[in-house]
This record gives sequence, C-alpha cells and structure tokens, in this order.
Amino acid sequence: MKYELENIRLMLVDDEEDFRSAIGRRMSKRGLNPDYAGSGEECLSFLENREMHVIVMDVKMPGINGLETLNIVKEKYPRTEVILLTGNSATCDGVKGIKAGAFDYLAKPIELDHLISKIKQAYEKTLREEEKKKNAELKVQMEQQMIVTERLASLGTLSTGVAHEINNPLAIIKESAGFMRLVLNKEEMKDIPRKEHLEKALDKIEIGVNRAKRITHQLLGFVKKQEPVCSEINIEELVKETIELIAKNARDKGIVFVCDMESSGIIWSDAYQIRQVLLNLLTNAIHAIDTKGGAITILLQDTETGVCLIVKDTGKGIPKENYSKIFEPFFTTKPPDMGTGLGLYVTRGIIEKLGGTIEVESKVGHGTSFIIKLPESNEIKENKDENKNIFSQILDKIKGD
Repeated sequence: MKYELENIRLMLVDDEEDFRSAIGRRMSKRGLNPDYAGSGEECLSFLENREMHVIVMDVKMPGINGLETLNIVKEKYPRTEVILLTGNSATCDGVKGIKAGAFDYLAKPIELDHLISKIKQAYEKTLREEEKKKNAELKVQMEQQMIVTERLASLGTLSTGVAHEINNPLAIIKESAGFMRLVLNKEEMKDIPRKEHLEKALDKIEIGVNRAKRITHQLLGFVKKQEPVCSEINIEELVKETIELIAKNARDKGIVFVCDMESSGIIWSDAYQIRQVLLNLLTNAIHAIDTKGGAITILLQDTETGVCLIVKDTGKGIPKENYSKIFEPFFTTKPPDMGTGLGLYVTRGIIEKLGGTIEVESKVGHGTSFIIKLPESNEIKENKDENKNIFSQILDKIKGD
C-alpha cells in the first residue's frame, strides 16, 4: 500500500509540552507533520474543524483523561484510529483502551521507530476501511445500474409489442370518431338534442387518441434501432426550420425567439436526429413559459472541438431536486395531456449517440438553459451490446480504483 507519510493527519495529545515537542521534532525529520493538543478537551475541540487519521494520546491527563477522550472520539469520529500511551505500571489502562476501540497501546518511554510503525499500521487500516466503503458504494451503484439496464431491456421488448397492439384499435377509434363527426355535421342532425355534448365527447376521444398515438410513436422511436445518416449540416438552418414548425404555438403564447448565431454551425452529423433534439427542446421551452409573453433564446457558438448550442427560456425553471430526474424515462411535470415524459430521455440518447453531451442549468422563477456540445465530425459506432458496454465501464472503474 503506497502512500506518503506527510499525507497522514496525525495528532499528538499529551499534557507534557516538552514530551510533545521532542517527539514532534523527531517525527518531522521522518516526514510526519503532527498537530498538537495539551488535553483531551483541546483535542476534541480541534477535531470539530479537522478530522484526524491517527491520534497518539497519553492516558493520564488532567481533566478528560485519555480513556474518556477515546470513547468520545470513537463515538463521533469512528474512522479515526487512536494509539494510547501508558506508564509501565498502568498497562491495564492500555487493555481497557483496546476494549474501548483503541488501535493499540504503547508503554512509556516509547521507542520512536516502534511508534512510527504503529502509526503507519493504524493509517493503513483507515485506508483499507475507506477502500471497503468505496467498494460497497460501487457495488450499490453497479446493482442499481444492472436494475436500470434490465428495466430498459424489458421496456424495449414490451414497448414494441404494446405500441403495435395499441395502434390498431387506436386507428379504429379515430376512424369511428371521424365518421360520427361527419354524421353530426349533416343537415338533418343540426337540431338533435344535446348535439354540443356529443361534439365535446368526440373532442375528448380525439384528444385521447392523439395522446396515445404520441406515446406509442415515442416508444417505437426509443426502441427502434435507427442508424444515423451523417452528412455536412448547417445547424443555423436547422434552428430556423424548427422554429418555423412551432412558430404558431409560440405566437399564441406571445413568445418571441431570439437567435444569436456566432457560428453557422457546420458539422458532420445526422440532420434528422439533431432536428428532433431541437424540436423537443423548443417545444419544452414553450410549455415551460406559463405567462403570456416570454422569450426563447438560441445561442450557437464554436468550440475547439465542434459547436455549442444553448436553448434558454424564461419559464418557471426546474427545482434542484428534479435535476437528476428530468432525463429519466416517463418523468414529467406536465399535465397528462401535455407530455409523455420521454422527450428529454430520447434527446439525451440522441446527443450521446452523436458523440456529444447535454447539460442543464436552471433557476426556479428565472428559466432554464440546455447546453449541448457536439463534435465537428462524428463516427457513429454501433453498440450491439449495450448491457455489456455498461458492465465494462463498471469493471474499468473498479480496476482504476
């Protein structure tokens, strides 16, 4: 186990200042840089601001003695190891200390090399405990990742079947609703009772059908292996085209678009998929602006490796507790008839597949910014085994640690 002695956070606790100073000077020559305390109270006060790896402490001290201080240290700072110093005639105190959780005890007068050896052993124990903790946390992360992977694999299989099975009855429902509307619009039906109620019912049917179709299409888009078709594209033109597609929705809410294009954004990538990303983000931005009026700003800048595209709105913002959830499938804060919770999930998948990154910055009440970075050119690598790729990353991390 390799480490530098100067990295050990060490404290000497003894009420005899001459003893502390003499031991401390000799330790400094060996590469250790101890802190000092003249009492148990002073030691505990120091630990409130800076936790130690190892404490070398005399048992016999006025005020709070070494054993009492040990008990408090092990309760409040369990990762700190304590080596007790006792008199030759008081080894029973050392045994009590071991039972209370001390790493070891040495009898005075001490031999410096022996003490330094014990300090190293105590520090190595703390390193092993930290390593165990990291491995335990990594194991939990790995288990969670495996669960997510299995769920997504199941989702892919289930989604395809469900989407195809649902689309057929949806088509029948929509066709039937359209036929009923044609019948209601005939001249002989204009005076039938409660005609307006029937029309409202048909409106609800059509809204429900459209929402269900939207969900199934997004599910199919998620699981379908669409191979990107790369070509030279102009992101500035894609932004303008996408704005035209949603311009009516923006005008209805009094929203204006502000485009600040420092670059035309000429890159080698997939125009269709980038257009889908823009459509998702701009649609979300319109929905995020509740009040009448507002602005959506699109910034395009060059970077050393490609381009940076920023979509910023003046909407209600995203609470911090939702930052880690917004890219999860089916997470949405929109009403049921407004969103499916798949847009940002699909968006992130597209960006990552195109070799880029997407980040979010938001402040409640002030708006949200999505920052996308795309490479100047991109070679799409087919991932035939996504689960294997995930597990390889985890194994690489374990080896790296």
